Amino acid sequence: MTTKDVLYTLRTKAGLSQDALAEKVYVTRQAVSRWETGETVPGTETLKLLSNLFNVSINTLLGSPQKLICQCCGMPLEDEIIGRNADGSLNEEYCKWCYADGTYTYSDMDDLIDVCVTHMVDENFTEEQARAYMKQVLPTLDYWKRYGELSDDGQFEAFKTKLIGEINDLNVEGMPKLTRLNALVGSYVNLEYRLPSGMKAKFLDDSTTYLGNQLESEFGGDRCFGVLANMDFILICTYAAGGADPELVLYKKR
Repeated sequence: MTTKDVLYTLRTKAGLSQDALAEKVYVTRQAVSRWETGETVPGTETLKLLSNLFNVSINTLLGSPQKLICQCCGMPLEDEIIGRNADGSLNEEYCKWCYADGTYTYSDMDDLIDVCVTHMVDENFTEEQARAYMKQVLPTLDYWKRYGELSDDGQFEAFKTKLIGEINDLNVEGMPKLTRLNALVGSYVNLEYRLPSGMKAKFLDDSTTYLGNQLESEFGGDRCFGVLANMDFILICTYAAGGADPELVLYKKR
């Protein structure tokens, strides 16, 4: 699709007239009309406004001329998994797992490789092959090439270490000691729990990136512990394979 087709599709899908869109991005209706006929394309600042309005990348608005990949883990980027800056705008350099709300979530390349490899192994790709591939690719990506410039001098890692200590100090029966927290996108881990009243509720935001991990229960069986946390809360639950039959163990404000 070209820019004119993308803008027309997004505008009509959102139920906006040309006048209404023009008002939202501070241009005239005639400017919107010229975009949709292909006479002109929006300028850089207007593209940023349109990106925020429609929740799509500028690359998408321009007809996807580039194949975007995360400059931390190498994952191909689609609009749904692009990371966000502190102001909520999309950052087309990173995925949600590697960059969330203006924070880089990985400072150790080996930790990132360990996480990625578990999702790459299949009948055509062994763990050894996946690990070798990641060790070759990651050093070529912008984040790791510029790590000294982009890193936060260990502040986020210090926060994760503190959070791990807080979680372990809860001494949840049957849950082994937590040693690592990974970035997890809310839509993948936002389970629905049955409350004592019989009602069901979710506690997370699908679009937010959290820190968490899955741990095997010391009691054995097929249920696992799930740990999720951020600056505001700690959530611990158990569930069966695939997140089935979740039970909330603890939800604690920090």
